[in-house]
Amino acid sequence: MEDSGKLLSLLSEGDDRSLEEIVADFISKFPASIQFQACSALDFLTADRKEKLLKPTQRLIAFAIIYQAYASLPPSSNPFISKLLDVACDEEAEKYERAFVLQLLGSSSSTSGKELIKLSAADYIKSFDISSHSFPQREHLQKQYIVKTQREPFKSIFKDSSVRNVLPDPDVPRGCDSNSSEFDAQPSVTPKIGSGSRDEVVSGLLSSLSLEGLGPQWIRPLPPRLPVMDGELLWLNPDMNHELLWDYGMCADTSRGAAVRNLIAKALKGSLIPAQQEQVLVELANDPKLVYHCGLTPKKLPDLVENNPMIAVEVLVKLVNSPEISEYIRVLVNMEMSLHSMEVVNRLTTTIELPTEFLHTYISNCISACQSIKDRYMQNRHVRLVCVFLQSLIRNKIINVHDIFIELQAFCIEFSRIREAAGLFRLLKTLE
Repeated sequence: MEDSGKLLSLLSEGDDRSLEEIVADFISKFPASIQFQACSALDFLTADRKEKLLKPTQRLIAFAIIYQAYASLPPSSNPFISKLLDVACDEEAEKYERAFVLQLLGSSSSTSGKELIKLSAADYIKSFDISSHSFPQREHLQKQYIVKTQREPFKSIFKDSSVRNVLPDPDVPRGCDSNSSEFDAQPSVTPKIGSGSRDEVVSGLLSSLSLEGLGPQWIRPLPPRLPVMDGELLWLNPDMNHELLWDYGMCADTSRGAAVRNLIAKALKGSLIPAQQEQVLVELANDPKLVYHCGLTPKKLPDLVENNPMIAVEVLVKLVNSPEISEYIRVLVNMEMSLHSMEVVNRLTTTIELPTEFLHTYISNCISACQSIKDRYMQNRHVRLVCVFLQSLIRNKIINVHDIFIELQAFCIEFSRIREAAGLFRLLKTLE
């Protein structure tokens, strides 16, 4: 009732206030969430001009609000654009009304259109000069204001079967002013035009009646249920006789997995005693899937390699089919070179097939690490380790020497003072 009163109050100010002020009041009084409902009500009130629900000035105000409420959007995005086009093309409508709507539609690009809303509705009607206006065809307007790809609104086959909830009074001749009759409609009955005060009728329509019309109730039986196909889930009701399948894995003992997780957590911090290492290896052998739940991540792999290389090898072998195996290998390649990392890589090469680019990258990193060591004793120690590691890969035919021959030869020449490097150089010469 409160919103209906606000809307009627705005419609009644056409003699005293400009359209611009009225539209501004509408936007301030009606939040964006209910502006569509308010515009729909105005659309309903202006739908049938023959019933004279609104005065001429009120109709112009309604059209101005319907258009200006969506003025920030393209005209084709206005949900009431079809209504405005119908008014502009209605040859039976008043000429000033058609011209008014046409000027509204062109207000975004026309100076005269922008000046239009600075007038009051009454002033516009008084100053209207039909000789200064032209009325284009509907087809032209539709091409101009409606997007071509826009779909036509849904049209129900039952739409025309509904009964309008605004009925003319048969006792009052067509065209009589409704203000001259007595208002005798009851709130529970559909108000009839010509039966009382126009404002009371409009207020009753807005506040207590549905604006959709009185449609018939189409009774349709519930559709039958489709048969349940094999493999399809079925909703079980208590009264349905179904054999239930019990999951015997529920509440199963998970202590074995917990033990492995605890041992892996210790293995990341220090070396396990032989008995603990054996327990981890046995548990992983009995249940390979435990490796996915042991708590190891690629980021933690370097700690496991340095503290327990044998367990690291076993875990990586079990993870060979994991989607994260590439990330584990990348971390292993880029970790700091050490005896344990080379031991893990050497054992992996004899157990699983590692990508060639992985081995080449690891060898290059080892060579670079040796070259960057400043301490002479530590450098010699690491060169010996790398040379022994490379000889093992070559003798086991794990790598193709010709792919990195130049790099290996340069490494041997640089550290030729070391006996293992000289031995590696001789081995390379035998493979030329």
